[in-house]
Amino acid sequence: MTHTLHAQSVNQGLTVKAYGGDRSAMIAFDLDSHLTKDLAGFSVKVTTPSGKSSYLPNRLSYDQALHKKTKAEERKYTPSNEAPFQKFRWFHVPHDVEAGAYRYEVTAHYLRPGQKKLEHGPSAHVDLAIQPPPGPMRLGFTRGYLSSQAYAQRWGDDPAYCPTPKSLDYDYDTYHDKYEWLGFHARKLMVDFVDACVKDPRSTLDLFAYDIDEPYIVRQLQALKGRLRAVLDDAPLHTKPGAMEIEVLKRLKASAGEDHIFTGNFKRFAHKKIFIRKVDGKPHSVLTGSANFSLRGLYVQANSVIVIEDPDVAARYEEAFQTAFTNMKGFSKAPIAKQWFEFEKPGLPRFGVAFSPHTQGTLSLNRVSKAISDAKSSVVYAVMELDGSGKVLEELRGLPRRSNLFSFGITQHAKGLSLYKPGQKKGVLVDFEYLKGQVPPPFREEWSGGMGQVVHHKFVVVDFNDATPVVFAGSSNLALGGEQDNGDNLLAIYDRAIVQAYAVEGIRLVDHYQFRDALQHATKSSPLMLQGAKRSKKTPPWYQRFYDPKDMFYVERTLFAR
Repeated sequence: MTHTLHAQSVNQGLTVKAYGGDRSAMIAFDLDSHLTKDLAGFSVKVTTPSGKSSYLPNRLSYDQALHKKTKAEERKYTPSNEAPFQKFRWFHVPHDVEAGAYRYEVTAHYLRPGQKKLEHGPSAHVDLAIQPPPGPMRLGFTRGYLSSQAYAQRWGDDPAYCPTPKSLDYDYDTYHDKYEWLGFHARKLMVDFVDACVKDPRSTLDLFAYDIDEPYIVRQLQALKGRLRAVLDDAPLHTKPGAMEIEVLKRLKASAGEDHIFTGNFKRFAHKKIFIRKVDGKPHSVLTGSANFSLRGLYVQANSVIVIEDPDVAARYEEAFQTAFTNMKGFSKAPIAKQWFEFEKPGLPRFGVAFSPHTQGTLSLNRVSKAISDAKSSVVYAVMELDGSGKVLEELRGLPRRSNLFSFGITQHAKGLSLYKPGQKKGVLVDFEYLKGQVPPPFREEWSGGMGQVVHHKFVVVDFNDATPVVFAGSSNLALGGEQDNGDNLLAIYDRAIVQAYAVEGIRLVDHYQFRDALQHATKSSPLMLQGAKRSKKTPPWYQRFYDPKDMFYVERTLFAR
């Protein structure tokens, strides 16, 4: 990904650094300690490439007290020049992303005792293009925001993302705009990939699928007819009465031919989510990631999709497909499952990939666990669950106890919940299952979107802004049992831009769910609102934690803005 990764500016003691994500940015700030007295917070003014300017809004303000019983219609956003952010980072995820550089102008504001108006302090700006140009490796995320206030502002508190009962033949156009918003860049990459195959008569598509019920994707696969081959999972989840995969299997066999569609499960699941495109019979490109080809995978869950356009990479994925298609039970003993395959060539980001199941799951996981153990500055992760076996999950479970580095994580299944507390110098873990039952109205019913995971990511980022960054991603759940029993692919990507984008995504998700937790525990007597000039002498200023070397907020501030 050959574009500007981040931009930094320093002016009058204020440091501003913007990190590019996937069509988004994380803006980090820092302020010399001698300039913090009476600090009210920071405003962020965004100017789009087309010249439109506005201040990013704050959910908190000086005059509105938010608590768990505050109704959604009563909540309001206030421009940050009137309600400055009382933290040292913020996110910008525009609804419509423009090509070109966005300008982020950050200003420190002060509220002196006895004053009612904010006083402007140092200001600095950075320019950053947040829409990366096309390249041989492209990354896209879903929003994972079915339960967000942003969703409610567009479609109310109706969480429906498809009719009930489910069908492949409903009025898809009715939901199209919602799907584009929820599916975000991941959906576009997936749709563009399968569309390109359908439109090019020289192209064929080989498919690994676990969950699959997204109607448009299924229709395009049907349109390929004999140009499609598929390995589909046949675990009970996909063969029991009512499973949409039963109808998908029937339709694909009818369109592609019985001998083109294979069902199986390795030892447990055929868990890969992969498209392999061939042109004139030669491997061309691959789509992989954590997102299933399903309604939940794209429109409910937090997921990622990676597209790689390289014949050598596609050839390895094609070898994995051919092995599974012809000898699924012998896959773990085949050459394709016995090593990491490394790619380092001009124009292509450096990365490796391992295909499971392996006879020993440590073959793939040892690289991940060692990277976590050797982390120098930070580990950011979003992993579906931490309750499985193996060294990787052990290392992740132990991160909140490590005070020597910054760790930020979110999971759906964990044995506990660890959030920031004043004076705490250790990492944070947000457990979705805990928050699911603790969410204030009107979002309670739309949290899960039905049975199954919502935090479906499987990525670990190590030292994202250090000298040797790496992200581990793909379809693997990073558990020892899964690497020995499931069909998966695990990627180790050393490209700084992609690593950074995953880090921004992980931090964004933790922030999103942490706010839910804070709101649930806010009461009328102790609400969420900005700290003003009038505060108890016993109450420390909001920024004090960020300058205490014993507090993880200090680590966060210095890490992001360095």
